[in-house]
Amino acid sequence: MSEVQTPFQLLYEIDQRCRLLAAGLPAQREVVQSWNGIGFRMAGRLFVAPMGEVAEVLHEPRYTLLPGVRDWVKGVANVRGRLLPIMDLCGFLGAELSALRKQRRVLVVEHGEVFAGLIVDEVFGMQHFPVDTFSEQLPPLEAALQPFIHGVFHREQPWLVFSPHVLAQHPGFLEVAS
Repeated sequence: MSEVQTPFQLLYEIDQRCRLLAAGLPAQREVVQSWNGIGFRMAGRLFVAPMGEVAEVLHEPRYTLLPGVRDWVKGVANVRGRLLPIMDLCGFLGAELSALRKQRRVLVVEHGEVFAGLIVDEVFGMQHFPVDTFSEQLPPLEAALQPFIHGVFHREQPWLVFSPHVLAQHPGFLEVAS
């Protein structure tokens, strides 16, 4: 005859069987802090803009040319009922845009009173960098680019940290009339 178990003994036995058959806990991994930004290429260099400084990324829209503006101001586009000034970022910085129009993208910046689209050669989407790969030691840069670069992340190549918000406050960028 089998021995009658109390409810406590039965629960204890079930608990013991569950513990024997349970999978172990996953190994604890060290969490690496990362910095995220939108990666893009301009004039043969790699850049990354902080996530909070780019409102959206667009294909190069059709735009209407504007008279009496600097040559790096390409025109104005209607984006979902809102007029978006289109600026050639390479042209503003003294470089030339890539001839490959299909790869060009527009980084939309909305900061304070400034709402503008910056044409760049190519966008690589969101990029993740370990924070320990950041350096404030910059490679040699053109004078026009220096005010907008706030450091560099090192991967296979250097990724310059470009600030669209600083650009949006720069007096030279705000003077569009020729």
